[in-house]
Amino acid sequence: MASEEAAVTMVNYYTSATPTIRNQPVFIQYSTHRELKTDNLTNQRAQEVLQAISTAPVHSGNMASGGEGRGLAPVQSPVLRIIVENLFYPVTLEVLQQIFSKFGSVLKIITFTRNNQFQALLQFSDAAHAQHAKAALDGQNIYNGCCTLRIDFSKLSALNVKYNNDKSRDFTRADLPTGELEPAAPFGVALAPYGAAAFPPTFHQHTGLSMTPVPASLVPPPRVSLQMAPPAVHSVLLVSNLNSESVSPHCLFILFGVYGDVQRVKILFNKKENALVQMSDATQAQLAMSHLNGQRLHGNVIRVTLSKHPVVQLPRGGAGQEEQALTRDFSGSALHRFKKPGSKNFNNIFPPSATLHLSNIPSSVSEEMLKDLFSSSGFTVKAFKFFQKDRKMALMQLASVEEAIEALIALHDHQLDHNQHLRVSFSKSTI
Repeated sequence: MASEEAAVTMVNYYTSATPTIRNQPVFIQYSTHRELKTDNLTNQRAQEVLQAISTAPVHSGNMASGGEGRGLAPVQSPVLRIIVENLFYPVTLEVLQQIFSKFGSVLKIITFTRNNQFQALLQFSDAAHAQHAKAALDGQNIYNGCCTLRIDFSKLSALNVKYNNDKSRDFTRADLPTGELEPAAPFGVALAPYGAAAFPPTFHQHTGLSMTPVPASLVPPPRVSLQMAPPAVHSVLLVSNLNSESVSPHCLFILFGVYGDVQRVKILFNKKENALVQMSDATQAQLAMSHLNGQRLHGNVIRVTLSKHPVVQLPRGGAGQEEQALTRDFSGSALHRFKKPGSKNFNNIFPPSATLHLSNIPSSVSEEMLKDLFSSSGFTVKAFKFFQKDRKMALMQLASVEEAIEALIALHDHQLDHNQHLRVSFSKSTI
């Protein structure tokens, strides 16, 4: 403003009458800056906007939106929506920050999975930086031949990050909690209210990978190159914060087997709340990690990250009986869901949900028998429905996601008659 007195008058006036711009309430408070420097190119747009609105009328606390009608391009958002296609290697929040911070100051990042695609929202300090990053990076590959960036402007004007962890980060707030022990907000993210509906109930999570960028001398300026050295690809997961009283190799085999073919499971002898789970390949490890990290198992919020171990070792001959029992080799198991190439199971991988998909139900088994099976095992059946076209399949809704996880572990492969075993998966549908 022209003077401190004018600034005080403005703040006082709008404290009692909140102004709105295009139906969005705007809050005004004093800044710590004594003055603004507006002589560089980035601020040319701001100067044009100032000139445009200096002639625009202000009515009853609303600023007229006449700026765009005066030949100005609509102001883009500083928030970018990023989709990573062909996700052969994991892309972490740190990788995105490393790439995008070349174009300006990255303030906040939120990562999540939507429609089975890894996505992110990334907020720059300035819309111009977002514009430059979009122009330079849209369509580029992060790694050779894969992890292609598709970038758009978000409808959100700002991100509100609650937790600093491996799926959301506010780089301006080092004081934020990690949110791992707060089951009430499992996604670690809060959006401005009008954007909340844009978020699905699963958020992607990648951790523990270090990336080695290509040396600068190999990248001739000014061409932008994102070809980084791919991370080491491992198929072994470290699962921590397990309930050591309840967990078993078989229970982890069944749960992680929803997302890939588990080869070996080892519960650590000296730290029984930790386990190593070896999947068939890195893609399956990635899927299991993204869907199971942060879920509740036996009352504990478990953490799933990539392990540094390339394989799970079987115990040596001299190991004690208890240590032998804590490590199991499942490579020959008949319960692998993804052994057949092109199996239908590949299309039916969903995050844990309170609704279970039941299949392989014999015609002799009724709705009451299935409900009794689950309720006699200690689970609360909220709803049940056979598929209209195929009575071998049904949906069953339990009291919570945690209960559905326990039920899947307990009753997948349960024998229903002399030769048919129940198959249990998570469903994307609700009843």
